Amino acid sequence: MEDMPSRSEMHNEGSQKNNGKGPKKRHPVRTTILVIIAVLLVGTGAFAARTFYNAKKAADTVFKSSGISKSRDTSAVLSGKKPFSILLLGTDTGALGRDYKGRTDTVILATINPQTKTTTLMSLPRDAEVAVTGFEQDFPSKLNAAYAYGSAGTTIKTVQSWLNVPVDYYALINMGGMKKVVDEIGGVDITPIRTFTYEGYTFTKGQKTHMAGAKALAYSRMRYDDPLGDYGRQQRQRQLITAIISESSSASNLLKQDFMSSIAKQTRTDLTLGNLTSIFTNYRVATKNVVSDHAQGTGKMIDGQSFEVVSQSEKQRVTNVLRSSLDLKAATTGKKYANQN
Repeated sequence: MEDMPSRSEMHNEGSQKNNGKGPKKRHPVRTTILVIIAVLLVGTGAFAARTFYNAKKAADTVFKSSGISKSRDTSAVLSGKKPFSILLLGTDTGALGRDYKGRTDTVILATINPQTKTTTLMSLPRDAEVAVTGFEQDFPSKLNAAYAYGSAGTTIKTVQSWLNVPVDYYALINMGGMKKVVDEIGGVDITPIRTFTYEGYTFTKGQKTHMAGAKALAYSRMRYDDPLGDYGRQQRQRQLITAIISESSSASNLLKQDFMSSIAKQTRTDLTLGNLTSIFTNYRVATKNVVSDHAQGTGKMIDGQSFEVVSQSEKQRVTNVLRSSLDLKAATTGKKYANQN
């Protein structure tokens, strides 16, 4: 069993902004977590025998159970071609096989609805004040600490409890995949939403730019010089994800053996090959429209730690958006902690 990082260790990691007294911490791109969505949802045909073989090898490599009982019958959801959700987690601490798991600095709950032909990307603040399921005694904790406490399963249960929205599957990807994906599809066209220079690249607001992998990586990395902080970075992440998904004509490149083998080393998910095949076949239409959204919090110091506190009214709005995108009945949002009134 892994040693549990201390509460202060998990809260302090990445919670403070750069104070000018040292080099800024690099934050490798988190948007690579949605490579799996780009690979699965875009494309122009059924698997050929060779492609199926490549996909099976990759699926066998990346599969890892969440270790929990899901809140609903996920297999029935997919077989019924109903909207489903997938929790996308990004980590940049070493390799996936490391002893210390680290935290998930990107948390996006994506819903895919083939009926409305819509994919919704809802970014959740990594520093959101939550009660981690199973570790409520440590309240308040940060959302991105849930993975360090108990891996993907704990993160799934925490998000479900916090928002009262079912999480059907998860996908975790480590740094290193994004540049390869963008280069493999021949680059992406993005119109920057802000003018800035980062890692040697200059971006001009409103000027459509074709970006190769390294430049796209830099575009989605910048945080400290964005007046919106992490929320601005989240916006650029979702913008880049949308650009990747839209490159459907290049999906066949993403299914090449060498590329899939490379990405498989960076990814873990509880989607089986059967699930992946079903998604590829029945849900690609959901890329027709990508809706970008986020849960907005307010910065607050609690016990000497910096949190993003998401109000109940904002949480309710997020819950409404997500449940509606899953064709579920309206319901009251979740609680921050078990005894909340």
